[in-house]
Amino acid sequence: MPTAPIVLGLITLTLGISLLALWKGGPAERLGGAVVGANVLLSILGGLVLPQSAQSLARLTLDGLTALCLLVIAVRYASFWLGGVMLLYAAQFSLHAFYLVTSRPIDILHIKINNVNFLGISICLAVGTCVAWWQRSRAQKPAAKSPTQARQN
Repeated sequence: MPTAPIVLGLITLTLGISLLALWKGGPAERLGGAVVGANVLLSILGGLVLPQSAQSLARLTLDGLTALCLLVIAVRYASFWLGGVMLLYAAQFSLHAFYLVTSRPIDILHIKINNVNFLGISICLAVGTCVAWWQRSRAQKPAAKSPTQARQN
């Protein structure tokens, strides 16, 4: 389990945004929020259960599967924000792959790139959810009468 305050903050932020997406988002945001939230929870669970030697491969596999799921959702719903999340998860996958293939230990560069990338994922999901929520609330309001319609009545 991560103990660094910034990592705990990012986990909390991402899980909160995932819940917001499930609660207030449209179909694409709900699916995207579920996938991102599941990724975070499975990452934490993998860190607790798996031995240290298997965690890098598990993270790589999980991020690859998450990017693949987001690709399917992005193609299905043609959502701009979801494409951004998918590309950021692909970058996350590339980061883990580079460190795994080169057998580099996780260093400060990895940590900073990982945190900034994950913050970008959270921001994209939050923006997509807020836009869907705003569009849905706008569509539910009765259309305001134009001045010509008001004069005719």
